[in-house]
Amino acid sequence: MEKRGPVLHIVVVGFHHKKGCQVEFSYPPLKPGEGHDSQCLPEEWKYLPFLALPDGAHNYQEDTVFFHLPPRRGDRTTVYGVSCYRQIEAKALKVRQADITRETVQKSVCVLSQLPLYGLLQAKLQLITHAYFEEKDFSQISILKELYDHMNSSLGSTLLEGSQVYLGLSPRDLVLHFRHKVLILFKLILLEKKVLFYISPVNRLVGALMTVLSLFPGMIEHGLTDCSQYRPRRSISEDAGLQENTPRLDDYVSVSAADTSNTNLGMGRGGRRMAGNHSLEGQKANMPFSQSEKTCNGAQSSNGTVQHLKVPSHTSPASSESDWETLDPSILEESNLKGGERENTASEQAENLPSEGISSESLPITVQPQANTGHTVLVPGLISGLEEDQYGMPLAIFTKGYLCLPYMALQQHHLLSDITVRGFVAGATNILFRQQKHLSDAIVEIEDAHVQIHDPELRKILNPTTADLRFADYLVKHVTENRDDVFLDGTGWEGGDEWIRAQFSAYLHALLAAVLQPDNEKTLSDFGTAFVAAWKNTHNYRVWNSNKHPALAEVNSSHPFQGQYSVSDVKLRLSHSVQNSERGKKIGNVMVSTSRNVVQTGKAVGQSVGGAFTSAKSAMSSWFSTFTQSTQSLGD
Repeated sequence: MEKRGPVLHIVVVGFHHKKGCQVEFSYPPLKPGEGHDSQCLPEEWKYLPFLALPDGAHNYQEDTVFFHLPPRRGDRTTVYGVSCYRQIEAKALKVRQADITRETVQKSVCVLSQLPLYGLLQAKLQLITHAYFEEKDFSQISILKELYDHMNSSLGSTLLEGSQVYLGLSPRDLVLHFRHKVLILFKLILLEKKVLFYISPVNRLVGALMTVLSLFPGMIEHGLTDCSQYRPRRSISEDAGLQENTPRLDDYVSVSAADTSNTNLGMGRGGRRMAGNHSLEGQKANMPFSQSEKTCNGAQSSNGTVQHLKVPSHTSPASSESDWETLDPSILEESNLKGGERENTASEQAENLPSEGISSESLPITVQPQANTGHTVLVPGLISGLEEDQYGMPLAIFTKGYLCLPYMALQQHHLLSDITVRGFVAGATNILFRQQKHLSDAIVEIEDAHVQIHDPELRKILNPTTADLRFADYLVKHVTENRDDVFLDGTGWEGGDEWIRAQFSAYLHALLAAVLQPDNEKTLSDFGTAFVAAWKNTHNYRVWNSNKHPALAEVNSSHPFQGQYSVSDVKLRLSHSVQNSERGKKIGNVMVSTSRNVVQTGKAVGQSVGGAFTSAKSAMSSWFSTFTQSTQSLGD
């Protein structure tokens, strides 16, 4: 079998005046046996046209989209999409097809890649998209085939180890815009909350969202391979059987692996541990998403019985997080196989498991709640399925149904309330997402740098400590210094992009090291006692904590900005309160207004007093000279 390169497909998506968004060209074809101009889509990628050609794109001449697609059957990892959109006047075309009836033509050129090289792919794709549109003849597809060959020959996994993976992602700009709130965004994602980013156009949206993720060590490079494990909705009737075919959640509580002591963990490049080649979590992407591969765009509905999981009846943070960890996308797949077919499928999967790894009889290694008790059983050696470094980075945040969707199309709206999705970091440009606040824990309005957290309890948990405020203030001060220097802006070390990522890496390493220390209540209080308690209930913490990370013994296990309380801390706290509360903003506005009025009044009073004094002085001079003259005349 021919080995595939990092780029899977080059796709052109256009807007048809009757059919809407549709695939017009793909190289290689998206489905084997189809032509390059086929509009048939794999079931897993049915949302591709709406992601590549974003909602409201007609309002902009050009735009760029980053998006994630679920893996196809037989594949393991997320597919990373980068799309460059442009529109051109129809009258400017040299060759105008019969179906072009509108005044403008809107198209996107899209790259589907196995590597998360967003900025690098964008830079190459923008040039080709510009050239493709300059031809003014969209039947000239040779340039797209050349792009496919060029990218596969020039891109490789070694690029993930360098700085090019962060091309176009600027933490410096993020800190300048969000200032102290950057740390709140960082902690929100650590807690695996439902976070929705909102702004238009899409390039500003995906840039801000992915820049926040770049603050997590190793997250962009190796932490998103399992971040889009969702099943597309195929019909309304699929939801109708939800209650009828819903078994009890306890039926899915599984046991630990038969033997974890002999699990072989290979070493990846740069000392990273391949943590997941032998786990069922790593294997789950091999399960088919659906049996309707023969249809186009998911038109066929299911004939078999669809099994669903019901939402847990309790809502306590500690127990609900544990319950979601039992969910595996493969459980929720259609079970329309006959008895004999089930046995054949099981035997085929057993053959695919590596012989030197965990035995085929073993069940998933995961954190499970015990039925009827609600207590969590922690199994040593949980496997994240990600490539980890010696500190256990990246954290297994985007696994087990916690999604990362840099851009969400309106057609994916149902994912926000899908019971198989335990959380998400998603971006949207449609106002309908922002209006439905009950579907998220926090809405990040990028335009105003406003982080709206709905739950008062969560706001308390995320309220920054004094040490956190010092850390954030340290970042802001270094970034704002020399910000007007055109030649050094963003390229220097202190206050530059790499420097900011290094600060967040040190912060996270210090937090992890502090958690491992005995009698650490005082140390952890600098990070926020309530925050740490909530974080310990997350899936990513449990996976990390179940493994040994000796390298953390060399890390200072205290907050980078611990220390005695001072007057400057009072100023920081007051400043933060004024900036982040509605009441504080009103008080701040009143203070600014009052200060302005006082200054203006002072000037007016000064002018009045000064004028009166001058008049009095001249009057006195006049009177004194008159008095002198009168005295002299009397003397004479």
